[in-house]
Amino acid sequence: MDLASFLIKLERLNVSRSTGKPAPHKAVLLLSVIQGFESKQITTNKIFITPELVATFKDKFYSWVRDTRFQPNFSLPFYHLKSEGFWHLQLLSGKEMPLTSSGSIRSFTALRETIAYTYLSEDVYLLLQDPAVRDQTKHILIKTYLGGQYLQTSDSSTLRDIEQQILHEPAVAYRLEAAAADEEEQFLRNSVFKKIIPRTYNYTCCISGMQIIASGVQMIDACHIIPFALSHDDTISNGLSLCPNLHRAFDRFLITIDETYKVIVSPHFKEAGPYPIHVFHGQPILLPGEQEYFPAIENLRWHNEKYYLLNK
Repeated sequence: MDLASFLIKLERLNVSRSTGKPAPHKAVLLLSVIQGFESKQITTNKIFITPELVATFKDKFYSWVRDTRFQPNFSLPFYHLKSEGFWHLQLLSGKEMPLTSSGSIRSFTALRETIAYTYLSEDVYLLLQDPAVRDQTKHILIKTYLGGQYLQTSDSSTLRDIEQQILHEPAVAYRLEAAAADEEEQFLRNSVFKKIIPRTYNYTCCISGMQIIASGVQMIDACHIIPFALSHDDTISNGLSLCPNLHRAFDRFLITIDETYKVIVSPHFKEAGPYPIHVFHGQPILLPGEQEYFPAIENLRWHNEKYYLLNK
């Protein structure tokens, strides 16, 4: 596909016009991908379903689309762009696409569990590496599907807002918001929690003291004290920064942390090797620099009660 053919294709995207206006979803997703190229968040011809891409799509949708009949459903354009001939879905090995009776993707979760990534036709990918072509593409998409009204926004306010909620919002208020969140928003909330907890603990396991800082690689886990499925609580006071083996031990109540922030290790399991868990019994955990970020005592009490019930 040469440049002229690609630009014509953009003007004739297969979108719904049932409202009297062309649906903007595909245009907003393509504009979000272009922003990913420009910000270097997308650096290869593999477009993954990342929190940054989903948040950019939602932010741009709310900024650019004024017609409230359209809602920012990310999964629909991500799936249906495949009909345009230059957007290709790479399925995970052994997976089949779960579709509704109308031939649409079943849900955002189904999309993430089925698709490894999408990629552009190589000629289109190469075209979009040219800033001048990106500008032409943006102009056509904005003119054709967004009424010519383009509002440039800065960093993702969705992710920033969620971060502030996790850090500063009371758990009671956060639970109500999280319980009402759809799949896409919960994906974003979970992703922010996974990043902000290790960062708050300086990428250090709060029990072992192991610190791992690796560019682009998450090596220290964010652990819920009370599981999210029970608490709907991603606030900072329901999180701990743990290395993977201690995360699993904590989730399985082989260890707990008491109200004085000291580690308690169950005597009811055996271990061997150079890095035993029992050596941490009775030791205080490392805590964040600010007291407002400490684990909540009531959350630790809940975990303690479950621990003692299972370790009688």
